[in-house]
Amino acid sequence: MNSHPPRPPRQPDRRGSVVKAVILLVAGLLSTDAAAQSGPAGSVYQRGEQSTASNPPLPLATPNPLASPVPPVAAAVAEQGAAPAAQAGNLAPAGNPAQDAVRAERMVAAALAGLGKSESITARVRQLARVGDTVLKGGGRYLQSGTGEDQRFRFESRLSAETEEFEVLEVGDGLFFWTYRKLGSQPPTVTRIDIRRVRERLQGLKVPDPANASPYLGGIQRSLGLVREWFRFVSVSSAAIDDMPVWSIEGRWNGDRLASLLPAQAEAIKSVAGISAADLPEGLPWSVRLSIGKRALFPFRIEWLAIPGQRPVAATTPEVVAVLEFYDVRMGEPVDATAFVYKPATEGLMDVSEDYCRGLGRLRP
Repeated sequence: MNSHPPRPPRQPDRRGSVVKAVILLVAGLLSTDAAAQSGPAGSVYQRGEQSTASNPPLPLATPNPLASPVPPVAAAVAEQGAAPAAQAGNLAPAGNPAQDAVRAERMVAAALAGLGKSESITARVRQLARVGDTVLKGGGRYLQSGTGEDQRFRFESRLSAETEEFEVLEVGDGLFFWTYRKLGSQPPTVTRIDIRRVRERLQGLKVPDPANASPYLGGIQRSLGLVREWFRFVSVSSAAIDDMPVWSIEGRWNGDRLASLLPAQAEAIKSVAGISAADLPEGLPWSVRLSIGKRALFPFRIEWLAIPGQRPVAATTPEVVAVLEFYDVRMGEPVDATAFVYKPATEGLMDVSEDYCRGLGRLRP
């Protein structure tokens, strides 16, 4: 993540909250990850100075599980293979919170690994977010083809709120990762990242499979990878989306991550009592809920929960304030290769490879 220290949290204005919610939805992330790590670094012909952007303040979880770590599950996942859908989906019911956490972590890890090994994915995207009285609605599509160094992906999103529109396009064409953003009245931006340099960085970080760079770039793999990085999953239960059986998995904040983001509250974050969801700025999530299909362990839905409303606000039960959902999902079918071709004009194009790779850290195993 971003190597620059975060600024202390402050009360954001309404427009700032809306933009954060848009970025959360259209990028599927918990922070302005690519922009924060890289920033405008110069044109494709000239690299600029290192970005000084910092991650926006991020929320935490309740009740407070942050004082004690979630049991490690990497070894268990490795023993089962890359995408053990049947094994991860048919574990015996957990008998205590620690077992529940292991089970939940195992499922999310298997889902992320399975995405990377899928020969192809096509899906439509539905998105919704609420910040105060502002509601953002929209959608797009997601395409992915190939595995390892041959993997390509494309993520499209368009949201509207009142009189403004927010558009994001991410394309990984095998050579570069392109990002187009047009957020409301702000000027559009186009950036690119050299995927070869990202893989070199992953090799230096001793990532087990540096050929699969997608979790470190964009698309659904980056979305799920960052959710898994920031949160620890603590419970799992059976649920359904329409008639489709899914695992509903609850995530709470990683205490170390949160304490580093909010150093002034680090002691309270790690205490038994923790802090309240009402203490967070409006428009920022408090916890996360994943809906993962039981058959293929595909992450059909990501929901962010918070207490809505202008601050100060009463400490009530957090509710869903943002949703990223994938539907009409098809896996293993042919995908038109032209979907992964992106050739923007060079004028105004920013190459952010150097800063992005410098700030890139290894995702947890």
